[in-house]
Amino acid sequence: MKKYRNEWKYRLTNQELGLLNSRISQVLELDSHTPKEGKYIIHSLYFDDYKDSGIYSTDAGLSKRFKWRIRYYNDKLDYIVLERKEKKESRCHKKSCRLTREEYEKIVSSNIIELVYDTKKKLIGELARDMLIYDYKPKVIIDYERIAYVEEVTNIRVTFDMKISASYELEHFLDGSYTKYYINPSGVNILEVKFDDILPSYIRNIVESHNFQQTSFSKYYYGRKIIDSYMR
Repeated sequence: MKKYRNEWKYRLTNQELGLLNSRISQVLELDSHTPKEGKYIIHSLYFDDYKDSGIYSTDAGLSKRFKWRIRYYNDKLDYIVLERKEKKESRCHKKSCRLTREEYEKIVSSNIIELVYDTKKKLIGELARDMLIYDYKPKVIIDYERIAYVEEVTNIRVTFDMKISASYELEHFLDGSYTKYYINPSGVNILEVKFDDILPSYIRNIVESHNFQQTSFSKYYYGRKIIDSYMR
């Protein structure tokens, strides 16, 4: 049975982020993978089908939808990950697996027939079948900086995402030399609070004391929209 996690999102100004970051840092630890700078960069390559269902399901406000993406962090190309993220209202379920560089190249070049039959990684096989049946292809690059806090015991994760940008220069995904178009106005950031069942009061009180308005913000959706506006 799938276990869905709660995922609450809020828009923050730079000033609000600084204040909340200061308070959250007193009760949670930085993610163990955080570099000494205190934040890291996430690079994601998002896929969609021939109908652009990821766009239209968000536009239609469908309560259940999913996305495929490939991701790496900072400039560490020895750790490339395939993810399938399913959304159900404000809850999400994510599956992931590591990709080799060869597997990545086969996926992005749509050279996937052998992956359907030969891969031992179930998730790659699922993506390959979706690519064959529904013509899933890479559509947009989404980049952003993240500060991440965690509570390992209760599986709580609080993140601040900044400088969220999009690019259509897909061929440069791994080398990072692509033009970026920023999604949000300058000084607007995204707070995400992820937890399993119950959010402890000591975290809930910090978040709710500022009267932030919850949002269903989708980086993929707004990334596609901002790129389309520049391409017209």
